[in-house]
Amino acid sequence: MSQESNTHRTEETMKKPSLHPSLIIFFFFLTTLLPLILTVHSQPSTLPSDDSDFIRMSCNTTLYPDLCVSSLSNFSSSVNNDPALLARAAISVTLSKALELGSYLSNVTALLKTAVFHDCFENLKVAVDEMRGSMKQMRHLVSTGSLESFRFQMSNVQTWLSAALTDEETCTDGFKDVKDEPRKDEVCARVDDVKKLTSNALALVNRCVDKAIH
Repeated sequence: MSQESNTHRTEETMKKPSLHPSLIIFFFFLTTLLPLILTVHSQPSTLPSDDSDFIRMSCNTTLYPDLCVSSLSNFSSSVNNDPALLARAAISVTLSKALELGSYLSNVTALLKTAVFHDCFENLKVAVDEMRGSMKQMRHLVSTGSLESFRFQMSNVQTWLSAALTDEETCTDGFKDVKDEPRKDEVCARVDDVKKLTSNALALVNRCVDKAIH
C-alpha cells in the first residue's frame, strides 16, 4: 500500500466522525504507521544504564526534560546512542499522540459543531501532515559524507516541526477569548501535551544537527 493511499485514508478518518475515527485511526496506526515510523520495538525498562544516560543527557536540552525521558525511555536500547535515531523516535511518539488527538477532536467537532473546535481540528490536521513530512525525511536521511547535504535534509525536518508547533499554538490561541465553552479546558490540555512533545522533538533534532556540526 502506497504512502499516498495511507495519507488519504487517515484524512478520511479525521473528516468522517460517523465512521468512528478513533477505531479507524487506531487500527490504521497499528498496521501501517508503526512499522514505518520506527523499525525498532519498545523494550522493557531493564536497559543498560549507559543507554538510559544517553536519553537523560539528550533530554536535558529540551524544554520538558521529564516528559522527554518518560516518552522515550522505552527506546533506549534501540536508538544505540545515536542522536538521529533518538530524534526520529521523538517524532514518532509525537505523531502517534497527534493522531490520537485528531481522533478525539474529530468526535468533539461533530458533537459540538462550534467554529473554534473546527478550526483547531483543521490546524491539527495540517500539523499532522507536517510531522509526516519530517518523519519521512528522517527515515530517508542519506549520509553522503557532505555536511552541506546533511544540513539541508535536517533543515527540512526543522522547518516541518517548527510549522507543526506553530499550527498547534494557533489551535490553542483560538480559545483565548472563548468563555464557558464545553470541553475547552480538556481540548487545550490535550493540545498542550502534543505541543510539548513537538517542542521536545524539535529540540532533539536541533541537537542532532549541532552534534554533526561540532
